[in-house]
Amino acid sequence: MTDDGWLARLEAEHLALDLPRFDRHDAWRLGSSIAERALAAGHPVAIDVRTASGILFHASMPGATADNDEWVRRKAATAFRFETSTALLEARVAAGGRDMFEPGWLDPAEYAVAGGAVPVRVTGVGVVAVATVSGLPSADDHDLVVQALKELRERRSRHG
Repeated sequence: MTDDGWLARLEAEHLALDLPRFDRHDAWRLGSSIAERALAAGHPVAIDVRTASGILFHASMPGATADNDEWVRRKAATAFRFETSTALLEARVAAGGRDMFEPGWLDPAEYAVAGGAVPVRVTGVGVVAVATVSGLPSADDHDLVVQALKELRERRSRHG
């Protein structure tokens, strides 16, 4: 996919992943779904679903390291700050945006602009959580989260 195609896909996802609701059961389902996919594929990733006030789900798959946990923390902080996926932010920067780490902007010890953190939005409410994966290339981390969010959204639309 071209950079323009990737950016267009991410922009469309940004608008299409809202959920009708999201609670702790949903956080467990979302995190577990990502973990099952990662285990089946043998992906050495850390998985995290958190709100601004705490972690609702966290798992480290075989081969993941403490460094992946650190990337999760920084990616999640970025997604909360900008209320967008880190993959979309990364693509916007690559398409000609500013250097997010220029002096006076983002502290690289606190933020990461790399795909894998996706805000969980509730229709009419906004961002209520962030789901994050770290351990694969940016686009693959992002896709693991998006696949599970789409699955959760479909489940919500079928079962309420």
